[in-house]
Amino acid sequence: MQQMLDTNILSLSIWVPILAGILVLFTGDDRNAHIARPLALIGSLSSFLVTLPLYFRFDKNEGDFQFQEGYNWIPSFNIHYHLGVDGIAVPLILLTSFITVIVVLAGWEVIQKRVAQYMAAFLIMSGLMIGVFSALDAVLFYVFWEAMLIPMFLVIGVWGGPNRVYATIKFFLYTLLGSLLMLVAFIYLFHHTHSFELIDYYTLQIPLSVQIFIFIAFFMAFAVKIPMWPVHTWLPDAHVEAPTGGSVVLAAIMLKLGAYGFLRYAMPIAPDAAHYLSGFMITLSLIAIVYIAFVALVQQDMKKLIAYSSISHMGFVTLGLFIFNELGMEGGIVQMISHGFIAGAMFLCVGVLYDRMHSRQIADYGGVANTMPTFAAFAVLFAMANTGLPGTSGFVGEFLVILGAMQENFWFAFFAATTLIFGAAYTLWMVKRVFYGEVANAHVAALQDLNRREVLILGLLALMVLGFGLYPAPLTEMTHATVTHLLSHLAQPKLPGTI
Repeated sequence: MQQMLDTNILSLSIWVPILAGILVLFTGDDRNAHIARPLALIGSLSSFLVTLPLYFRFDKNEGDFQFQEGYNWIPSFNIHYHLGVDGIAVPLILLTSFITVIVVLAGWEVIQKRVAQYMAAFLIMSGLMIGVFSALDAVLFYVFWEAMLIPMFLVIGVWGGPNRVYATIKFFLYTLLGSLLMLVAFIYLFHHTHSFELIDYYTLQIPLSVQIFIFIAFFMAFAVKIPMWPVHTWLPDAHVEAPTGGSVVLAAIMLKLGAYGFLRYAMPIAPDAAHYLSGFMITLSLIAIVYIAFVALVQQDMKKLIAYSSISHMGFVTLGLFIFNELGMEGGIVQMISHGFIAGAMFLCVGVLYDRMHSRQIADYGGVANTMPTFAAFAVLFAMANTGLPGTSGFVGEFLVILGAMQENFWFAFFAATTLIFGAAYTLWMVKRVFYGEVANAHVAALQDLNRREVLILGLLALMVLGFGLYPAPLTEMTHATVTHLLSHLAQPKLPGTI
């Protein structure tokens, strides 16, 4: 039994939530919601427990892929069901399974219509996203990458706000069109290797001119997903119209898929192009950090403000990746995980207020701390973490990226560090107007504080934010060997080949 678990742990991590989601769908209509909810919770908890051995059995001193599984899938095209993870993928898989439990709990009382379909969408989406982080075959990666759009499309389109149709179509078209160029790159690489194996692509000798085209093809897919400036405009619309659970998954996990794609595909397959275009990538990252922070400052909608904040913080991630040193890259990865907890928590906080007052406008609130003191304590903690307060996980990633940027170029570090000022400005502006001062109106005066379910959800996220802020070693130790291995690969220029 133990050997089977070690051999098939990644398949279990992918298929347990997917099969649980299908099982939840079979509970039928809302008359069986009392069955669908606990079944979804059992499925999400099972998925989380299945992924835990990835952490405890992972060899932190090994920078290559572990827990590999390989089976023939489509032999005529040399396509395999090939899975494997390294120190970058494992934290993201654990984040995905953990956030899925949070999302199921968050929708427990809030979602009253099509409950089974709502819960099933998140469970299936969780399995598909874990598939993206695990796939070592390009076609398998692409299938998981595109398939996960469908549940999110349904979540926003069915349970979203009044402009949900516009938001879903924009989200779908942006992400789908970007992915098509990635497929073209995979077909080109297959033509020259007769393989869809990622490891075969790493050893392929490609001249710089071709690498640039391959990198740009990957860039179109991954930059949209992050999203980088200027292809970021779908995200605020998607966040505003998505239900709370959809916003949490978008911010906590889906944005990380783009950065993961750069680390797993674009940079190691086309390392010379990655170095050649690093100035371009750093410029876009700094624009996102600085310009988008100014955009966040003028937002009146809490969800839009947090959405623009996410774009700015993900600019930190791409900056860390493309300065090509250990501090920057490890900082970027830590920032990905930290942002998952913090942004997810902030969207949940907005969801708590929206469930009670059905408004996301900052102007409709004021003095919330007087009527909801427990909630205000959690919300202010997450807001401080969002600004990069020392002692929270938000500080660790940003600090490492700034240190890495300083090693590369003073001005990179200078502009990156401005986010500590702008982030504090837009976050504290929101906190002041929503939570402090006199009670603004009768609706705020009538607000009720958190119930036990909400305390549990926000308490778990607060534990993660403070835990990784005070002791980030479990995360940095896991990623270190993989980052060192990847940087050594990126430092070796590929000789001009025959392509």
